[in-house]
Amino acid sequence: MNEETQLGEMRVAFFRRDRRSVGAAREFTRTVMKDWRRRAREDDVLLCVSELATNALLYGVPPGRGFSVRLCLLDGVLRLEVHDSGPGAVRPREPDPESEGGRGLVLVSALADKWGVGERNPGKSVWCEFAG
Repeated sequence: MNEETQLGEMRVAFFRRDRRSVGAAREFTRTVMKDWRRRAREDDVLLCVSELATNALLYGVPPGRGFSVRLCLLDGVLRLEVHDSGPGAVRPREPDPESEGGRGLVLVSALADKWGVGERNPGKSVWCEFAG
């Protein structure tokens, strides 16, 4: 975790373009959930942050850049957002049964109550929500 900011019921951390950042994003998320006493669905949230951070690193973070993870708690709903500066559409696809990858957004779609993609300049934000 390189930078962390706490803003009421929102926390943000920035991570470098480095494969170790996926574990750091997961640990940041675990710590925030513990601080907020939000342990329900922790495994689902941690798996989703891992998948979204991995996708950001593989497809959305240009060299020399990084990505951020934002957690928000509003009205009992935990919202997880991963922001990157890369271009490209984000959509789940039917994974090739022989492939080792391609299941990240399918998992996010199955585990989260809602998920979506927002545009940023530059890049995008992929988010998912978990009710209490």
